[in-house]
Amino acid sequence: MGALSELFAPGRIAVVGATAREGSIGRAITQNLVDDYDGEVVPVNPNYDEVLGLSCVDSVGDSDADLAVVVVPPHIAVDAVRDAGENGVENVVVITAGFGETGSEGAARERELREVAEEHDINLVGPNSLGVMSTPNGMNATFGPDNALEGSLSFMSQSGAFITAVLDWANDEGVGFKDVVSLGNKAVLDETDFVAEWGDDPDTDVVIGYLEGIEEGRKFIDTAREVTQDTPILLVKSGKTDAGAQAASSHTGTIAGSDRAYEAGLDQAGVLRASSPQELFDAAQMLANQPLPDEKRIAVITNAGGPGVMATDAVGESNLEMASFADETLDAFGEKLPDEGNIYNPVDVVGDADIDRFRDALDIALADENVGCALVLSAPTAVLDYADLAEATVELREKHEKPVAACFMGGERVDAAEGVLREAGIPNYFDPARAVESLDALGEYRDIQRREYDDPVEFDVDREHVRSILEDAADRGDTRIGVEAMSLLDAYGIPTPDGDIVDSPEDAVTAAQDVDGDVVMKIVSPDILHKSDIGGVKVGVSNEEVFDAYEDLITRARNYQPDATILGVQVQEMVNLDDGVETIVGMNRDPQFGPLLMFGLGGIFVEILEDTTFRVAPVSENEAREMTDEIQTAPLLRGARGRDPVDRDAIVETIQRLSQLVSDFPAILELDINPLVALPKEGDETGVQAVDVRLTIDPDQL
Repeated sequence: MGALSELFAPGRIAVVGATAREGSIGRAITQNLVDDYDGEVVPVNPNYDEVLGLSCVDSVGDSDADLAVVVVPPHIAVDAVRDAGENGVENVVVITAGFGETGSEGAARERELREVAEEHDINLVGPNSLGVMSTPNGMNATFGPDNALEGSLSFMSQSGAFITAVLDWANDEGVGFKDVVSLGNKAVLDETDFVAEWGDDPDTDVVIGYLEGIEEGRKFIDTAREVTQDTPILLVKSGKTDAGAQAASSHTGTIAGSDRAYEAGLDQAGVLRASSPQELFDAAQMLANQPLPDEKRIAVITNAGGPGVMATDAVGESNLEMASFADETLDAFGEKLPDEGNIYNPVDVVGDADIDRFRDALDIALADENVGCALVLSAPTAVLDYADLAEATVELREKHEKPVAACFMGGERVDAAEGVLREAGIPNYFDPARAVESLDALGEYRDIQRREYDDPVEFDVDREHVRSILEDAADRGDTRIGVEAMSLLDAYGIPTPDGDIVDSPEDAVTAAQDVDGDVVMKIVSPDILHKSDIGGVKVGVSNEEVFDAYEDLITRARNYQPDATILGVQVQEMVNLDDGVETIVGMNRDPQFGPLLMFGLGGIFVEILEDTTFRVAPVSENEAREMTDEIQTAPLLRGARGRDPVDRDAIVETIQRLSQLVSDFPAILELDINPLVALPKEGDETGVQAVDVRLTIDPDQL
């Protein structure tokens, strides 16, 4: 077991605030422990001699407890935790509300609580928690109405109400748990701590949870990656809104939203994300009880054509695919099924199928090496007993050691069969789509277990040059930086076109003469970010036109915004876009996960098409390459419609270099390279050019 083992397996529990008063939380927790807990319960209350027949002590320091459950009012709860820590109690659950969730006074009290816990090295759950449970020792240290059934799922939730609802449902459905934790305000222990603990727990087969937020995103990713190599993690994450993007100024920030970081972070962590409680428990039960498939190909065996089509549609919307049977399998079906049956997938054994025909069909399908899993799908008939079908399904699942889901459609006729299936860990669903989704989760987790995680590449870069650029901007009072920061990209090895920033028309002419061919000229101002909207960009300027173009750009900028800071004009080599693809590489710093990288189709279409993908930095080479494969327009990079493929290796390296840049400098809040023009590789020349850049910085982080 891990560092929190005694939290879930204490020999002696003190209830600080235990009382005999009807309707009180202190009584409810004490009663729950008295009813089922295998260890000793010590009520702590100086106002009672005994509670529920148990002798009271005056303080938690007198309890000699392994775990203290605190239910006293908030203004004395901190003192109770301090008393526990000073007397060697290493595990505390604070049920009491009135902390960070209630305003500034409560937040200050929560900070004090955290400081006390850190001072005494206390494993603290809460505050504002329903409590904790552990079924092997019967511990129900919550004020919920029900104890959990024993099982192998360990469950954490930020909502105590969700726990009570889940347990009420689970007890009816026969779903059991190992440990249950109400996280509360997560003042000390959070989701990452429990993921690590349950990953080390041999009695936890699946970690599940309901989360509204993740405190330390990168730490969670790194911890979960290790755990998911052996133990699946399934989460429902609420709060899928774009509120986090409302204050963003970059393309990346605008598109990222608050949920994109969670999508990227959970995927990188190897966590399966469920969209609903039903999906959460469907997948959890399947993962806890079924073998993983070798292939993500499914066989559907059915006596009902319509439901078979529903199942096939569901497969088409999943990550599974319908299995193509081997020739010998088709021959075997031909021998066992009537002429009116269907030997292809889905296999239709026809409505008059008895148990022998169903058993033969499932046996043949599972024996095929092309089949990784199977769905047994049936509508009730007068010639088929569901209990017999359930026993055959269990028998053949064990024989072939492949995952099987059941979809025995009906009402009371299903009851006896469900008992047989449940005992063998085979879930039954009325809806074929739910059965397919649960099998899909097995295939997805199989892929997670097969992942190889590489360390990010560390490039040789000029950090001091970048620091000087950011500090110069901060000294000017600028929090938004544009093309004046192009050399920042050069410092990190990201290719940029030849050119310079000048502050006079004469210098502009000189800069243009150093560039082959016509040039692009752009106004340089931290106050004018959308330069093209005001005519602040001129393309294809010849050497003869540069002087006048400079003066025209300055005039346009002054007329548009008289008080704008004008740093000059950028004179830049033109990049031929005809043979290339305009992409975008960007970053938006998420409050929980840190730097969130974006890659996608760039130019003027980035916010219209939103053909983008995300990763939490730092990223490895493989993760960067996956980003270039995931966008819908990836065929453009590979050379669609006779075009030459672009230098995808150069894009991958640019993503990695940007990942290192934003990881090195927390002061960079947002960054866009748009466009990053991807071109075919020519000789030793790299095939990307960063044409434009925008940053938002936080000077306090420098």
